[in-house]
Amino acid sequence: QEAPNGELIYAENCARCHEGSLPLMPSREALNEYTPEMIETALSGWGMLSEAAHLSHAERRAVAEFLSGRPAGSYRAPLEVIPANAYCSVNMSVSDPLVGHSWNGWGAGTNNDRFQDTETAGLTASDVPRLRLKWAFGVPGVAASGSQATVVGRRVFFGARNGMVYSLDSETGCIAWTFQADAGVRSTPTVVHEEGDSTVFFGDSHARVYALDALSGELRWATEVDEHIDAMITGGTVYHQGRLYVPVSSLEEASAIAPTYECCTFRGSVVALDVEDGGEIWRTRTIARGAEPTGQNSVGTRMWGPSGAAIWSAPTVDPENNRLYVTTGDNYSDPPVGTSDAIMALALDSGRVLWTQQTTPEDAWNVSCLAEAEEAYNCPESEGPDYDYGSSPVLTTQADGSPILLAGQKSGVLYGLDPESGELIWEQRVGDGGVLGGIEWGFATDGEAAYVSVSEAMEKGPGDAGRLSAVDVNDGTVLWETVPSEDTCVNRNRCNTGQPGAVTAIPGVVFSGSLDGHIRAYDAATGEVVWDFDTVRAFDTVNGVPAHGGSLNGPGATLVGGTLFVNSGYSPIGFMPGNVLLAFAVE
Repeated sequence: QEAPNGELIYAENCARCHEGSLPLMPSREALNEYTPEMIETALSGWGMLSEAAHLSHAERRAVAEFLSGRPAGSYRAPLEVIPANAYCSVNMSVSDPLVGHSWNGWGAGTNNDRFQDTETAGLTASDVPRLRLKWAFGVPGVAASGSQATVVGRRVFFGARNGMVYSLDSETGCIAWTFQADAGVRSTPTVVHEEGDSTVFFGDSHARVYALDALSGELRWATEVDEHIDAMITGGTVYHQGRLYVPVSSLEEASAIAPTYECCTFRGSVVALDVEDGGEIWRTRTIARGAEPTGQNSVGTRMWGPSGAAIWSAPTVDPENNRLYVTTGDNYSDPPVGTSDAIMALALDSGRVLWTQQTTPEDAWNVSCLAEAEEAYNCPESEGPDYDYGSSPVLTTQADGSPILLAGQKSGVLYGLDPESGELIWEQRVGDGGVLGGIEWGFATDGEAAYVSVSEAMEKGPGDAGRLSAVDVNDGTVLWETVPSEDTCVNRNRCNTGQPGAVTAIPGVVFSGSLDGHIRAYDAATGEVVWDFDTVRAFDTVNGVPAHGGSLNGPGATLVGGTLFVNSGYSPIGFMPGNVLLAFAVE
């Protein structure tokens, strides 16, 4: 086939925005400073998601090489740059590579506590200071981390921002198989291994859910769970008794930057699918009624509402009480509703809403609100603080044996709720809120304390942003708090010390990554740093692909079987790009 013409595709699809007067939009000249990996990452599943939804992978790469000044045809497909010896040989296979300990899915369990006991982790607190790099895997064609790694037995499963999904051998990093999804994958894979059969499930940035044979990577089925052009799946899917529970989010709040965009119509949802064929069992929208016209913006574009309340994170399952818990984002347009910025409980079998606890009312916001007042065409009149919930709710138990549901918000507040009624038991502020502030992507708990990191990356500079706190799950008391790193961003561009990425815990130790590129281990009793690794460097990789670490954001560390897996690099929103999956073990 004739190679796509990147210049023509750019002119037809991109120039009207990048060569116009849209606020916050990089100019054509500015795009020339981007690497092709950064551009393809944006086109496959971040800021340019809806604009590039109709483009093929080859067309996205053609635009990326044109804008970055590469010769036509020089920017190759991901699999073309991986050498043959990066794939696992036949003699490395085992009878059943999916037997053994696991970190399966986002939270290492359906309660999303992000905690591994000593036996499953394969490490004790005293082992952690002796962790050393075991192997590095270079992810071709991306400039940002994709999904968190899922590890089951001898297999590692993770997705990349250009749509590639990989299964690796956990001991050596060799490739067992690869799969190309339609769009970027940041949804943490979930593996179901029952009765001699195994399937891996994940979602992509076009709101498609995939089921693959976990041993071969062969596609079993794929289904689109939302037809909205901006809909995507960011949170991990969750499996329970033959059903897959899928959270649906979107980036329509970014599309609202264009004055001619009719903002906004997306509504968040949870969809329950039959794992056998992907058929829909039930769907619950976070906003019950659909959007209707609400007026016009200053340039005469029709406006819609209500909208938003996306579900960014993996649901939490409470099978004993037939409940599913989710957290929601803000509204994108007026009028605000009572289910945005909220924790919701649904009936596991039917999706019926059991209760809703909203913690920040009247929060309607979109990216247009970041522009100057005269150019904030689609910013809602209520112009809320953008206090989404990006982290999963966590179900745990208090000292007296009673259950408690924990929820961390971008407001910087951690909440403890009664999972039966949704009533607040306690609340504790651990950081300042903001667009990139507060609690972003996830925290961990060992049942005694919740270990909560905060971002503040847009609101504060390096050395001021970021900290980690331990909060008593019984009453919300802060047990200890760290201070931000002071000098790790010296001579580093796009660097910040915020800690928006998800936290991971084992007995005695807490792991938290930072936008400065460091992954650190903290003493769970005191907050003292006991191990620190700077990922911002070049790595020799087991698959021969050039790789470099960057900011740590989104996915947290995965720890199982004596190996710690860390995904490094995050180019969206102006942080340090990178393209490496790192595996650490005791030397």
